[in-house]
Amino acid sequence: MSLTRERREGVEILRLDRPGKRNALDTATLRLLNTALSELSSDADLRVVVLSTTSSTAFCAGADVGEALDAAGGVARMEAFAETYRLVEEVPVPTIAVAVGNCVGAGAEIIAGCDLRVVGDNLKLAWAGARLGVPVGPARLTQLIGLSRAKELIYTGRPIGAEQAVALGLAREVLPADAAEAAALELAEAITRQSAAGVRHLKVMFRELERTSERIDYENSHLLAFQRDGAGLPQG
Repeated sequence: MSLTRERREGVEILRLDRPGKRNALDTATLRLLNTALSELSSDADLRVVVLSTTSSTAFCAGADVGEALDAAGGVARMEAFAETYRLVEEVPVPTIAVAVGNCVGAGAEIIAGCDLRVVGDNLKLAWAGARLGVPVGPARLTQLIGLSRAKELIYTGRPIGAEQAVALGLAREVLPADAAEAAALELAEAITRQSAAGVRHLKVMFRELERTSERIDYENSHLLAFQRDGAGLPQG
């Protein structure tokens, strides 16, 4: 299995598990992740979701561009990516990303879609869409670091490390990579000590104030048009 699941007192831990591919996402892994996120959306006992990795060297290196797909398969994979981005945003409780090692392309998108991030000292964070022609990034990153800074990172694809991620406000502090998940779980535990109903209500308020659904739907429409009518993601 390329995704593992663990539950600890209301905290669901989803770990990407393709270490040989630096957790690059193929269609099968995306579908596993989407199934898990869909199930969690109706889980009344859920308090926090932690998105992590079984390897501290990479959270996610983006799409698995070596996956052998025909045109229809490429569209199906992009539809799965769009669904992942939507489902991450729609989790009804706080989400925490364990951002360690490679967080590139889709990996950067997923951690940007989470409510909170814990970063490891080996972080390499990059929005690689412009290099591949993929229209992705503006919906989330602009909300987190502002329009001007987001444009620079998205237009250039320039990677940043942990210290700069903290300076931009993406996380609170830099931690050793092998301690990042434990720190994320401590943060999750602090959230579980609050009112469950209150936290869920606040999550709704944040989403509505940020117009999250509208922004994600807009970006996803461009992603799907790119795959159906344009060059599309490279595929093996």
